[in-house]
Amino acid sequence: MTGANGQVGQALQATAPFGWTVVAFDRSTMDLTDPQAIRNAILSEVPDVVFNAGAYTAVDKAEKDQELARKVNGDAPGVISETLSQAGGRLVQISTDFVFDGSRGTPYLVDTKPNPLSIYGATKLLGEKQAGDDAIICRTSWVYGASGQNFVRTMLRLFRERESVSVVSDQVGVPTWSRGLAKTLWALALEDRPGLFHYQDAGVASWYDFAFAVQEEALKLGLLSEAISIYPITTSQFPTLATRPPFSVLDTTETQALTGQSPTHWRENLRKMLKEEKGLG
Repeated sequence: MTGANGQVGQALQATAPFGWTVVAFDRSTMDLTDPQAIRNAILSEVPDVVFNAGAYTAVDKAEKDQELARKVNGDAPGVISETLSQAGGRLVQISTDFVFDGSRGTPYLVDTKPNPLSIYGATKLLGEKQAGDDAIICRTSWVYGASGQNFVRTMLRLFRERESVSVVSDQVGVPTWSRGLAKTLWALALEDRPGLFHYQDAGVASWYDFAFAVQEEALKLGLLSEAISIYPITTSQFPTLATRPPFSVLDTTETQALTGQSPTHWRENLRKMLKEEKGLG
């Protein structure tokens, strides 16, 4: 797998089924901007499955750093796929809800036509295309995990540092715990059926709802000593370089049918993640 030190990469390693040998590469051992480094790593290991958990995920920075985002998110999956056509094995490519523009008011089906609003979304969509028809492609959303760089841990820091915070309330999606995502990715790999899939936790939320829940659950666990005010604001009140979809709920029906696994509600998984975070000190 690529992205060994990222939150999805760590979760994949922690949830590996019994009997599998996992060889995890990070940026220092497999540079995703270097096609030859990718080829060398795959041809030396001849893997049954490659989980491409490495990605350029700095959504706003990608608007300025377009070439790097394209190499990592768009070109690297093509190199992996091409090399696997020689070595054998299946690519599991992780994609994003940001391939959609958020103009719908109902969950996005796997065959809904994408229309990304950002460079990040566009490069991830390119990665889907480059991965090819033999790949397992799984779109997900709002991923977070213990010890990683994500919304939950950012909110915990801000809750400790500030007297109040303002959080966007008109962007709706689904928070997804990296452990739940990793288990589904393994299940898809074990089914070994190429195609496009969606996975996220159950339920829906705005970023404001998510932040409110983070504070409430963290207070119960003693991760925070006191509550602060959280104010809802609109996207227009919090301008960013990248445009984000206002609605990015994904339809996970096909994934559930194939794997036999139903997603857990995001609030329950948030509690599990915060307990893990507390255990890490």
